[in-house]
Amino acid sequence: MKTFNIILALLFLSFGIVQYNDPDPFLWITIYGVTAIVCALAAFKKYYVPLILGGLAISAFELVTTLPEFINWINMGMPNIARTMKAETPFVEYTREFLGLVLCVGTLIFQYIQARKRFRV
Repeated sequence: MKTFNIILALLFLSFGIVQYNDPDPFLWITIYGVTAIVCALAAFKKYYVPLILGGLAISAFELVTTLPEFINWINMGMPNIARTMKAETPFVEYTREFLGLVLCVGTLIFQYIQARKRFRV
């Protein structure tokens, strides 16, 4: 589990690093950074539930706000969002954000479950 959590931490750290040129970098660096920190701490069996829940709350809120654009992308027939790295249309940016948030929310839920198992008496 240690190796898995280290890989997750490095993955989310790299996601955060490439957000520096995003239109709203502070938000995305924070979301990915918190997820990376949670995973790094979990690698050493340290779970800070308030940090996990805080990251989960922010990520879930953003997930809900980008959901309409994700649904719009599906209704458009799911055009290619990986043709270029530059987000030329809003649906590309929002769909990528939504999918990144799904990864964060899933990871943070997983870490929360691990924390609950660890602290269960």
